[in-house]
Amino acid sequence: MKKILLASMAVALLAACNSKTENNSAPEQSTDAPVHAVGQSGVKDDVSKPNIVQTAAGSDQHTTLVTAVKAAGLVDALSNAGPFTVFAPTNDAFGKLPKGTVDDLLKPENKDALTNILSYHTYVGSLSTMLLQDGQEFEQVNAQKVKISRQGDKIMVNDVAEIIATIPTSNGIIHVIDNVLLPPAN
Repeated sequence: MKKILLASMAVALLAACNSKTENNSAPEQSTDAPVHAVGQSGVKDDVSKPNIVQTAAGSDQHTTLVTAVKAAGLVDALSNAGPFTVFAPTNDAFGKLPKGTVDDLLKPENKDALTNILSYHTYVGSLSTMLLQDGQEFEQVNAQKVKISRQGDKIMVNDVAEIIATIPTSNGIIHVIDNVLLPPAN
């Protein structure tokens, strides 16, 4: 995830450097208006299919997830080109956690723990349901693995979360799951 963020920042920096002209004879124009840097999440595109973050933000079943992604500062990272596969817990899935857990994770002092949990829900690459086979393991962004199992028509992640829907996006796939995946303790 850090590599993706650094690569995004490097591309933005290069683009900014390349946009300056070599002609020094014309004075630079300045304005008193503040300049606001906008990350990938700030790109406005009403034509393309929505990305993972935009899709989740449009779902009334993923408001807790979107709040967590914002609190962890991952909106721009998950808005990048990808592809990504996100195992996206519903609000009800977050509701199954012990009372107060989500509120505690959203506190600024717990940002690292929140980022670790969200990174455990994210895979760099596109994993369609047809690719998910019984016994496969996939290394997530936080460098820990999830295990896929098939039980009839059900696809399970770590034997605790069922994939209940799959949504293609412009930068990957969202697999809606019915439980939050907690990374194994180190």
